[in-house]
Amino acid sequence: MASGHFFCAIFYFACLCSASLANNPKVNFREKEKKILDQILGAGKYDARIRPSGINGTDGPAVVRVNIFVRSISKIDDVTMEYSVQLTFREQWLDERLKFDDIGGRLKYLTLTEANRVWMPDLFFSNEKEGHFHNIIMPNVYIRIFPYGSVLYSIRISLTLACPMNLKLYPLDRQVCSLRMASYGWTTADLVFLWKEGDPVQVVKNLHLPRFTLEKFLTDYCNSKTNTGEYSCLKVDLLFKREFSYYLIQIYIPCCMLVIVSWVSFWLDQGAVPARVSLGVTTLLTMATQTSGINASLPPVSYTKAIDVWTGVCLTFVFGALLEFALVNYASRSADRAADMHRENMKKKRREMEQASLDAASDLLDTDSNATFAMKPLVRHPGDPLALEKLRQCEVHMQAPKRPNCCRSWLSKFPTSPFKKVPCLGRGQCSRSKRIDVISRITFPLVFALFNLVYWSTYLFREEEED
Repeated sequence: MASGHFFCAIFYFACLCSASLANNPKVNFREKEKKILDQILGAGKYDARIRPSGINGTDGPAVVRVNIFVRSISKIDDVTMEYSVQLTFREQWLDERLKFDDIGGRLKYLTLTEANRVWMPDLFFSNEKEGHFHNIIMPNVYIRIFPYGSVLYSIRISLTLACPMNLKLYPLDRQVCSLRMASYGWTTADLVFLWKEGDPVQVVKNLHLPRFTLEKFLTDYCNSKTNTGEYSCLKVDLLFKREFSYYLIQIYIPCCMLVIVSWVSFWLDQGAVPARVSLGVTTLLTMATQTSGINASLPPVSYTKAIDVWTGVCLTFVFGALLEFALVNYASRSADRAADMHRENMKKKRREMEQASLDAASDLLDTDSNATFAMKPLVRHPGDPLALEKLRQCEVHMQAPKRPNCCRSWLSKFPTSPFKKVPCLGRGQCSRSKRIDVISRITFPLVFALFNLVYWSTYLFREEEED
């Protein structure tokens, strides 16, 4: 009996459900959307040429809230001073003429793909150089109309924007590239742009740039006044920091190596002219090529950059090493000429001394025509004035040479310069050319190290000041 009552209850419930479905057929929401769009956008009902009213239906300016999503930044060009960015751009405003019934909350919004069907803000990018929309596979744009009259416009665009750069600290610099958006025809009395509250700018995660790092971004307003009125403007400043490791490996270390290689000529023998000349010219040409390659990747600016100071000083050191050899060679040739002249003078003096000795010896012979040649003993008779005079002449011209001073000869092997502890490597007495090489071996590295200390402390401190 109880089971019979149970089956009757189930049959009664099934009949009620079938009757309810028969009285309430399934609602076609797509058909409802079409009817609503025809109602609010039909001919004679909505005019896209008229801007929406202000807040709360007043005659004030229409308020448009903007937010953007940065998808990628493809390049930052130092030569043309521009950067390329791809972003999703969104605008949202209230148009009370587009209100509709949401069918009890079942219809969240209406979607359009034709932007000319509704009123659109006349926003443009004031620092844009080039730009295009994306139409693969379909145009990347949509418009959503919400029941209370709010309109959301979203589009994906790619832009090439101008970015004026200050390259005084290049490559230790930071650059600020702006994205400016303004109204073209509507003044602030009719249209006002505001950043969306909360998070108006979003950046894709793991954004990678080849030579820069996006440190941060700031949003601001940049309203402009012209002869035709004041126009609303928004801007976002992107702060990029240049990656220094690339320039350290590609520029700074090679330049240091070239400068150090040019110092090798100081340790070569001063007589190795081909080796020293080829080394100096090769390093100089390599440094000049490096400098021209660096300048080719930068715009011609009227001020001096940090990289210009570095390459200029390195080029000066390499050129100085070449000039040092020219000075050494000149000093060496001057010393050779002086030595040749000294040898000629010594030979001349020796010949004069020999001639004087011969003249003195000839005076001892008595050339009287009546006298007969006979061997006379050279005996000095006391009181013979002639013999005393001739002996005195012989003593004058036949003096023994002076004995060399061993101490002075040993000291002459060392340079008479401030670096007295460094011995000369040449033969004989220390020449002026060898002293120049010895001094250059110490002076050039010390001055270059001092330059590095001043350079890095100056530009790194200036970089911190800009931060």
